Amino acid sequence: MVRYPEMTDADLDAVAAAESRIYAFPWTRGNFADSLAAGHGAWLAREGERMTGYAVMMRVVDEVHLLNISVLPELQRGGRGSALLDHLVAWARMHGATRMLLEVRPGNLAGRGFYRRQGFAEIGRRRDYYPAHEGREDAIVMARGL
Repeated sequence: MVRYPEMTDADLDAVAAAESRIYAFPWTRGNFADSLAAGHGAWLAREGERMTGYAVMMRVVDEVHLLNISVLPELQRGGRGSALLDHLVAWARMHGATRMLLEVRPGNLAGRGFYRRQGFAEIGRRRDYYPAHEGREDAIVMARGL
């Protein structure tokens, strides 16, 4: 059974370690700590005692901005990301949000496909948003109604 407890400071070392396994340009422990300090919603996905994923989301009036959603690399493509996103959507709806936004790298074809399958559509670009191996990389902005 999957549970989605709120992330706490005690989880930050494990989350940062997982993040560094998943991404070439990972969030730092400090990025996660700052999100918690700012009051952003942050959750773990747990199966038994094992953390299988995590997410961070910022609520602004009637929108939510998905800042990070991640599943451990060895557990990806098994429905866990969809289940975690479903949890986030349910939380957002319960708190009055009508739209969810996110950014994704143009080269992240798997991520873009995942988001499209989840009902997101591309609505714009943010220039030079992400660090890249050579300079900066744009972000594709995607949104879906809730």
